Amino acid sequence: MHQGQLVFAQLMRHLPLTTFRRCVARYAGEHKVKSFSCLDQYLCMAFAQLTYRESLRDIESSLRAQAAKLYHLGIRGPVSRNTLANANARRDWRIYASFAERLIGIARGLYAEEPFGVDLAETVYALDATTIDLCLSVFPWAPFRSAKAAVKLHTLLDLRGNIPSFIHISDGKLHDVNVLDLLMPEPGAYYVMDRGYLDFERLYHLHEAGSFFVTRAKSNLKAERRYSHPVDRATGLICDQTIILSGFYSHKGFPVPLRRIKYIDPKTHKRLVFLTNQFGLPALSIADLYRCRWQVELFFKWIEQHLRIKAFFGTSENAVKTQIWIAISVYVLVAIVKKRLNLPRSLYENLQILSLTLCEQMPLDELLALIDADQNPSESRNQMNLFD
Repeated sequence: MHQGQLVFAQLMRHLPLTTFRRCVARYAGEHKVKSFSCLDQYLCMAFAQLTYRESLRDIESSLRAQAAKLYHLGIRGPVSRNTLANANARRDWRIYASFAERLIGIARGLYAEEPFGVDLAETVYALDATTIDLCLSVFPWAPFRSAKAAVKLHTLLDLRGNIPSFIHISDGKLHDVNVLDLLMPEPGAYYVMDRGYLDFERLYHLHEAGSFFVTRAKSNLKAERRYSHPVDRATGLICDQTIILSGFYSHKGFPVPLRRIKYIDPKTHKRLVFLTNQFGLPALSIADLYRCRWQVELFFKWIEQHLRIKAFFGTSENAVKTQIWIAISVYVLVAIVKKRLNLPRSLYENLQILSLTLCEQMPLDELLALIDADQNPSESRNQMNLFD
């Protein structure tokens, strides 16, 4: 048996701890802290994410059951429910937000050459938001409706590797389109969005910055056609036009020509109308770019199912944001390990394996390596797989 580091410790070795300490120092995270450091807090919360813990008491019981291994897990301070609750409530959530952003930068560098379905050299982002419903009486700081609270997770997803490049956490009342004011446009990059982000004045800021956008038109769009370009109707394209917005406020917000593409999806037979400021790409490539926007929907579905961001360990705004940012950093960390170790398994499979083996002693790359079923001669070829 391999007598080395625990699997959890091997996983945490991929964290840039020097950067973490800088984040802690920047926000004075350990001011008057004697025993339970910010790193202890992060490791406990990461352990909870990876092992699917349900509550602070659950975290406390699980870690105390491994009391003899806590030092080897990297946790130096005493673990208790009250200590962890106080740390989540009082230590600035921006520590973990800054650290997650640093991990995102590392991951994006590793996945820079990853294909995503469209042959483009430029960076392509998908922008969307998901709403996490909360109880208004328990989370009064996050108003949404008269009898409901919520937080919104606004995400700009880099489609190369599905790594979130920008995240903003707000209460449920912030409209999605306002997030465009928080973005720093990247010249030459593509921003793919649904109709909820159709604000021509804000889109014009992207255009002036040298960025490209792809979105869908609303049914009440007022525009005048200037040119029509030939299309192959066998591909589902109906028309490819150069237009000028004719509405008073829309033309004032976006005074230059736009490109309008009408397309019928061959699978759903749904009629779609796209708007973009990119005139150089083929019309079918614009439709393919918008289809890739579903990657951000799948990202939200994935993290809601496999990370702890819907049931929170604390009720304060600081505790909720701390948990969300640590959950995102754990997702990005597993993606970094997958790329660095060249692991063939999916992120879901890696997380499932890690959830059961964090306190084992075996090499991480061997643990997560894909074993061919044909190498197991004892397995019957006639045996059906229940979860195939």
